[in-house]
Amino acid sequence: MSSKVVTGLSRLYDTPPANLRGAALGLLANPAAVGPDLTPAWRMVDQALPRGIKALFGPQHGFFAEKQDNMVESDHGVHPQLGAPIYSLYGETRLPTPEMLSGLDALLVDLVDVGCRVYTFFSTLVACLEECATAGVEVVVLDRPNPIGRLSEGPVLPPELMSFVGAHAIPLSHGLTLGELARLVKAERNLDVALRVIECAGWDGGDFSTTGLPWVMPSPNMPTLDTARVYPGQVLLEGTTLSEGRGTTRPFEIFGAPGLKPEAVAAALEPGALAGAILRPLNFQPTFHKFTGQVCGGFQIHVTDPAAYRPVRATLALLGAINRAQPGLWGLRPPPYEYELERRPLDLLLGDAGAVDMLVAGATAEELEARWQGDLAAWQKRRGGALLYPA
Repeated sequence: MSSKVVTGLSRLYDTPPANLRGAALGLLANPAAVGPDLTPAWRMVDQALPRGIKALFGPQHGFFAEKQDNMVESDHGVHPQLGAPIYSLYGETRLPTPEMLSGLDALLVDLVDVGCRVYTFFSTLVACLEECATAGVEVVVLDRPNPIGRLSEGPVLPPELMSFVGAHAIPLSHGLTLGELARLVKAERNLDVALRVIECAGWDGGDFSTTGLPWVMPSPNMPTLDTARVYPGQVLLEGTTLSEGRGTTRPFEIFGAPGLKPEAVAAALEPGALAGAILRPLNFQPTFHKFTGQVCGGFQIHVTDPAAYRPVRATLALLGAINRAQPGLWGLRPPPYEYELERRPLDLLLGDAGAVDMLVAGATAEELEARWQGDLAAWQKRRGGALLYPA
């Protein structure tokens, strides 16, 4: 298989860096990290740098990506082919300990991010940068495209709302690759860590569909590229009592609740809020998670023009429309959420507690978006020094 874009993994495979030959390596990855022919990252690294992998690390959902969503613990284990230990970085320990990093020269990171601050692979990367700085271990990011391109949207996270679903002051939809995020975090936190990004070749900042790369779901509820396109907005539903579609075959694209009246909600939408998408009314019955076994009214979001679609705007507008059409149908989900026991989940997800209060009180998406336009403009300047690809 050939592709327009060559990932950092493929570039390492083709030309292994000289200083990594004979080095003791860790690899942070999961099954979505593959080559263009779907060979897993661990096998490609092992072939390029024989017997170099001494430890493996898994993010949320596990090294094998078999675990479901929030606060489902992953266990440590042993890789069946390599015989190397597998350390979970999600659960009781969410950062690599000195014992895990002991003896390593470099930690390779190959994770498929989906362009959204709350997708916790970014939080795991931040933890690895900080702990590797202390341990004197080089971090090598095998970079991949941001699947939803350069879109920046939503609030820039304030310090008081940092958590495991918000590890740094970036927008909800950030528009960077993991390699660029690593460069940003190193600079802004003044980390004394040896960082190398093995860049993608051929990525122009566009949508994943233009890359020629295969899509492999990076987590159990991210089955398709369409899921990733709606996720920066639809993940906000995790902080509400509405179903975000877990327990269906199209999570995040499908959403709703028992008693929701799709036609009434659609009639209450702000004009233009779902540009680039078609909202299709439907009924669904989740097989697990919220409203298990209950028939829900709702919608599926069909993105028809990714360049025009604004996922955060769309979801905020939908929540507002439900408020207007059916007051009281949805509320705020209480904690715990992602190991946070006190703060409201929607505050942590959106990154603007004041906007959550306004939303509940009936604000429109347009009113909410006005709150963070200045911060987004500043973000465009902040991110400049981290960019590796066309903006």
